[in-house]
Formats: sequence, C-alpha cells, structure tokens
Amino acid sequence: MINEIIADLTTELEISEGDRFNPTLLESKVKSAYREVRTARKYPASYTEAYIERDMENYYSQVRSIAMFDYNQIGAEGQTQYSQDGVSVHYVERDKLFSGVLPIAVRG
Repeated sequence: MINEIIADLTTELEISEGDRFNPTLLESKVKSAYREVRTARKYPASYTEAYIERDMENYYSQVRSIAMFDYNQIGAEGQTQYSQDGVSVHYVERDKLFSGVLPIAVRG
C-alpha cells in the first residue's frame, strides 16, 4: 500500500510542482502517515502482520490524505492560515484527516 500511495502522489505532484517536487520527502511523509494510522488502530499483539496489512488497506484514503497534507506543510509547519496579496489560505486541522480511523476494541 505504501508504494501505491507513493506512486499515486508522485504522479500528482510531479505534474503540479515540476522541479520543486522532492520524492525523498514524499516517501518519508507517506511512511510516517502509514505508521500514524497503524498506531491509531491499536492492533492487539495477537494480530498477524498479514491481517494488519489487509486491514490497513481500508485506510488508504486517510494515509494518502495525511501524507499529502504533511508534504504540503513542509516549511509551513504549525501554520493554520496564510495570507498574501489579498489571497487567504486556511488549512484544515490535521486531526480531522484521521476521521474514520478508530482503535480496535478488544474484549477483556
């Protein structure tokens, strides 16, 4: 899944950013987003790696969105809005990108 997201975003960003596109930074952001979503799911130790990978496929969109958000925030970390020459940009709250990513409930 990680490689698929990297490939999808690479295609998109190469077109929109041209020479400014940095594939190394993108790969780092995708891997970090994947780890964050996986951590948020709180998989029990008894779950196999194969099961976790299949389950993570359900969160493709969230991982992709978080990675893209983080990549686009490079150099603007912490900003919630930006304004210049009458153009105002407001960033979505990063936590909202985790919508639908719920921890697995484990019966005790």
